Amino acid sequence: MKRIALALWLALALIVSTRWTGAQQRTGAPIFTGKVDALDAKDISAGRRRFEAAARAAWHSHDKGQLLFVEKGRGRVQRRGEPIRDLKEGESDYTAPNVVHWHGAAPDQELVQVNIGFGGETKWFDKVTDEEYNGKRK
Repeated sequence: MKRIALALWLALALIVSTRWTGAQQRTGAPIFTGKVDALDAKDISAGRRRFEAAARAAWHSHDKGQLLFVEKGRGRVQRRGEPIRDLKEGESDYTAPNVVHWHGAAPDQELVQVNIGFGGETKWFDKVTDEEYNGKRK
C-alpha cells in the first residue's frame, strides 16, 4: 500500500511539478513544509489509454512493476492464477515486478486508464481468451 501511495505521489509530482515550480517562482510563497527533495524520475513513464468495452491487453509482465488508475469507466485486471478484479472509476491497482497479468475494459463499459511504469521492459505473452476474460471474479 505504501508503494502504491508513493507511486501515485511520484506520478502526480512528475505531471504537475512544472506548475508548482512556476507558482513558487511567481509568488515566492513556500509550497512545502519540512525538507523535501526532488527525486530522479527518468525511469518513470506515464500514459493514458482508452479501451472500448471488452477490449483488453494480452497477458504480459513488467520488469519493475506497473500502477494503473481508472480515470473513467470500469476496468478489469487479473494476475495469472488469481480471480479477476473489477475496478471502478477512481480506483487503482499495482502489479509487482515480473507478475504476469492482463487489464482492460469491463464487458459493457469503456475504460480510460492512466498507467505508470517504473522502467525496464514489458514482456508480452498470449492473448487473453474470451473464456479467461469472462472467468472467475473477486
